[in-house]
Amino acid sequence: MKRAAPNISEALSLLKSRYGDIPHTQLKHRNNTDLFVAVLLSPQCTDKQTNAVTETLFKKYRTFDDYANVDIRRLSADLGGLNYYKTKARNLKASAQMINDRFDGRVPKTMDGLMELPGVGRKVANVMLNEGFGIYEGIAVDTHCAVVSRRLGYSRHMDPKRIEQDLLRKIPEKEWGVVSSLFIELGRDTCKAAKKECKRCILKEICPSSNVA
Repeated sequence: MKRAAPNISEALSLLKSRYGDIPHTQLKHRNNTDLFVAVLLSPQCTDKQTNAVTETLFKKYRTFDDYANVDIRRLSADLGGLNYYKTKARNLKASAQMINDRFDGRVPKTMDGLMELPGVGRKVANVMLNEGFGIYEGIAVDTHCAVVSRRLGYSRHMDPKRIEQDLLRKIPEKEWGVVSSLFIELGRDTCKAAKKECKRCILKEICPSSNVA
């Protein structure tokens, strides 16, 4: 008989014992300008892939003025190592212009403000708020987080927005800031989308999808 979804407090406690209390993003950045750029460029790319591009990018561009004023063809070339780099170049340039024009050159600190920016969805906005400002209005759901949420039985949905809503209902607000990072760490370590490694998993005794007897 399949186990029920585990108690969220027990699951998070075990994950913290393995991965630490508050794992942070692996996207490299020096400040909130860099963080916004890195997070905006990260969808459909690995953190390693994004960091490889931003390592050079951040030496050439330091302010939103730099991104707003650069020729789009040059910016596209600088992002060439990323998936969908042309679209990301357009979004980055347009976002930088909007940040300068509407937000006094500073990344907005609200979900609504961030969602106005080209290329910014809830995942990007949540990561920016969490990592940049310590504000937790939601839970960032990437591929790892989605897979782990379904395998643990906290959601049955495929759509990240619906998964987020399921998690927000089931997880105490005080844990919103850590759950995404913990699920991502688990997904990278053992609960991989292509092949789960239950024998090594810290949740093997309580996960309803575990193949460990």
